[in-house]
Amino acid sequence: MEYVIVMDSCGERTEAMKADERIISAPLTMQVDDFSFVDDDSFDQADFLQKIAASPNCPKSACPSPDYYKKSFEKAEKRAYAVTLSAELSGSCNSAVLARDLLEEEGSALLVHVFNSRSASVGETLITAKIQECEAAGMTFDELVETVEAYIDGQNTYFVLEDLETLRKNGRLSNIKAFFASALRIKPVCAATPEGTIIQLDQARGINKALVKMVDYIVEQVENPAEKILALSHCNCPERGRMVLDAITKRIKVRDVIFLDTAGISTMYANDGGIIVVI
Repeated sequence: MEYVIVMDSCGERTEAMKADERIISAPLTMQVDDFSFVDDDSFDQADFLQKIAASPNCPKSACPSPDYYKKSFEKAEKRAYAVTLSAELSGSCNSAVLARDLLEEEGSALLVHVFNSRSASVGETLITAKIQECEAAGMTFDELVETVEAYIDGQNTYFVLEDLETLRKNGRLSNIKAFFASALRIKPVCAATPEGTIIQLDQARGINKALVKMVDYIVEQVENPAEKILALSHCNCPERGRMVLDAITKRIKVRDVIFLDTAGISTMYANDGGIIVVI
C-alpha cells in the first residue's frame, strides 16, 4: 500500500472505511471494574453501557502503544498518517508521535505525519475522509499536510450529554463547573476549543432544550456549510440523533452527511444518550 491512515478507535469508521485496508484502527482499551474491553470490532456497546451503569466506579481507558502505531505505519510503502483524539484529552497523540520519532531514528524513508484532531469521535472520521480526498486528488505529502491541518483549524465540535460523570471523574472538564444541578435536569451545551479542550457554551433544563440550543450554535457559527460534511454520532439513541440531524439540515444545506453510532471510547465519554456533532 502506498499510504495508510491510522485512526485511533475514538474515531468511528464508516462502512467504506472499514472495508479499506489502508485505514487502520488503533484500538484503545477500557476497564470497568474487573472487566476489560478492547475498542475494536468485538466491542459490545450494550454490555459496556450495562456494566458502566452497574458500577459505582469510573471507567478507565488506555491508549494504543507506540509499537502498535509504528507497526501500522510500516504497512505503508511511502506515506503514513495518524489521526488521534485531542492531545488534551488522551495520550494517543503522543504515542503516535513517539512511533514516528522511532522510525526517524531508525532511518526510515517513510513520510509520517500525526494529526492531532483537537476533537474526537466523528471529528476524527471527517479528518480521515479529508486525507482520503487529498490523496485521491494526487497532492504531495506536504500539500496534504498543509491542507488537512487547515481543515482541522476550521472544524467545530459540539456535544450534549445525558451524563457528564465519566468526563468529570476523569478530569476532562477542567474548564467547566464540576457540578450541574442534576435534580433540575440542567444539561450543558459543550464544544471543543481550538486547542482541543472542552468548554461550556450554554445550558438548558432538559436534554431536548439543550439540543435545540446546540443546533442554534451550529447553524449560527458554521461558515460555508454547502462546502462541508456534517457528521453526527449518537450513543445508543438513533432516534434522537436523527431528530438533531433533521433539525440542522432543515436550516443549512451541507455537502454530505455522516451518521454513526459511537464506538467504544466515544461511548465511554458520551454515555448512554449522548450526541456529538462535528462540521
